[in-house]
This record gives sequence, structure tokens and C-alpha cells, in this order.
Amino acid sequence: MSGNNHISSPVRTKEIIQRYGFSFKKSLGQNFLIDQNILDKIVDAAGLDQAAGALEIGPGIGALTERLAMSAGVVTAVEIDRRLIPILRDVLASYPHVKIRNDDVLKVNLQELFAEDFAAVERVSVVANLPYYVTTPILMKLLEEKLPLDNIVVMIQKEVAERMAASPGGKEYGSLSIAVQYYSEPELVCIVPRTVFIPQPNVESAVIRLKVRERPPVEVADEKHFFEVVQASFTQRRKTIANNLKARFFPEEGRERLESLLAEAGIEPSRRGETLSLEEYARLSAVLLAAGIV
Repeated sequence: MSGNNHISSPVRTKEIIQRYGFSFKKSLGQNFLIDQNILDKIVDAAGLDQAAGALEIGPGIGALTERLAMSAGVVTAVEIDRRLIPILRDVLASYPHVKIRNDDVLKVNLQELFAEDFAAVERVSVVANLPYYVTTPILMKLLEEKLPLDNIVVMIQKEVAERMAASPGGKEYGSLSIAVQYYSEPELVCIVPRTVFIPQPNVESAVIRLKVRERPPVEVADEKHFFEVVQASFTQRRKTIANNLKARFFPEEGRERLESLLAEAGIEPSRRGETLSLEEYARLSAVLLAAGIV
């Protein structure tokens, strides 16, 4: 297929938009990618082949879907905007192994979807240009449901990608970094300029790969409690870990018991939440849980 015939070419994208009289909905965060090189980087990062399946979220008019169809054995694209469904079915008609679903991925039973659509492949990756306003809820749903996933390769807001991949100690590091790194190994693939979209978004973008872990890097007896401790530690970023934890878990008590438990976990009360590693949070959660602090 020549460069101008790809859905992602600016000429073809504009032609499809005009032919179907499509208008962009700002509320759905619709920005269509018009750069084949970026699409190649996204798909290459997912490591797809004919034995692999790809789940795409928010396919738009199918630029990435088409590129996925050339690489993966099975592709399912979930699109919330029903106006796009006839367009997708039309432009992707020559790819029988592509399935279009009109649905909200946040409401879909993903375990059932995987069982129905990906039974014939050995592994599955999520590959998507995600709507920026729902990036975090979508990614956390994909990670928390412990799906049989290989990689999640997504284009998201650059600032959010940097937070996901951040190390302890920096201003980008926070509860999102810890949650993502608990379930996966994040790696920035590339930065994407605004100029490769129609319409151009207001923010810079980045492609990030989350290699889904078979098991978390730390042992946690109660995941819900672990994440509550993490969230509490970042309630007010400028406050010390001791002050944040006291407000959440010890509102009526003095500081003695909390400082004793922090000492047991090997954590200085004067430290701030963004300086603690995943291992330290796991240790802190275990100590608080053993003391009956929930």
C-alpha cells in the first residue's frame, strides 16, 4: 500500500472526514494521527506477529487499526462514538480479522471480551492512541483486572507518561507511578509532536510501553490497603510522610505510635511520600496492617 493510501496519510484522513461528514467531538478527546512513522513505532513497540492479538481502544477512523491489521493475527477495536462505527467497518472491510465493537471500554467486561475475541492467539497486547481525558481510568482498569496481557503500548499526554515512568525523588513521582510500576515495567518509546494530529491537541504526547508483570515486584498481603497507604502518603505533597499518615490513619492519636511503626518499617518520619520506593511502601503497608491500622 503506497504512503498516500494509508488511512494515516493527511490526504486520506481529510478525504474520509469529508466523505462521511464527520465532525470532531471535543468531549471525546478526538485527535486523529496522521504520521505513518509514529504508527510504525507504536506497533513495533508492541512486538506483534500473526500469533498475537491486539486490543485497540478509541480507533477513530482506523489509522492505527489498519497498521495493527498488517501485523497482528486478530484485532479488536473498541470505539465509544457510534458515528465512527460505519466508517471503521467501511475503511477496514478488507481486513476480516478485525472486529469493531461499539462500546465504552470502562464498562466492558474485559475478561469476557478476551475469552471471545482472543481465544485463537497466543498472547495479546493493548495498542492505542488513548483519549487523554480518560487515560488513567482506562490504564488502571487494564492493569488491575489482571488480564492475560503481554504489553500495553499507548499514546498519552507526555506529562502523564513521564509520571508513570518516574523514579522516586522527582516531582513527577507519585501514586500513579507506584500503581503503574506495581503492575508493569514502564518505558518511554518516543515523544510525539502536536503537528502529527488532526486537529492538533493542546498538549505534547508520548508513546509509553507498559510490559505487564507476571507478578508484582514486591509481596503485598492486601493490595487495597497497600494502595490506600500510598494514596494517603501523597495527600499533600509538601507534607512529611508522618503528617500525611497521621491525618489518614491516626487522626485522634498522638505521634508516638505512628513514629514507632515508621521506625519499625525503617522509614524516617521527616521524609516525604515521593522519596519512598515501591519496596518501602510494601514494608510500610505490611507494618501498618500487622498493627491493625486499616
